Amino acid sequence: MMTEIVYVNLPGPKEPNPGMTGGELLHGFLAELHEDQSNEVQAHLGALCSKWNVRFRKESETPTR
Repeated sequence: MMTEIVYVNLPGPKEPNPGMTGGELLHGFLAELHEDQSNEVQAHLGALCSKWNVRFRKESETPTR
């Protein structure tokens, strides 16, 4: 079980850049899915994020501990 919370900063990068790490690519992918308007995609993403302890935050927000 994963106990650490992972924050995905919004907005994510629009395009991958050379030299991006796998984590940066994953964050961009999750940020793009977060913008999807489909209820089915949002439900699936919500379930995955709950299981993986992933939270989305806008640039102006700071994580609370």
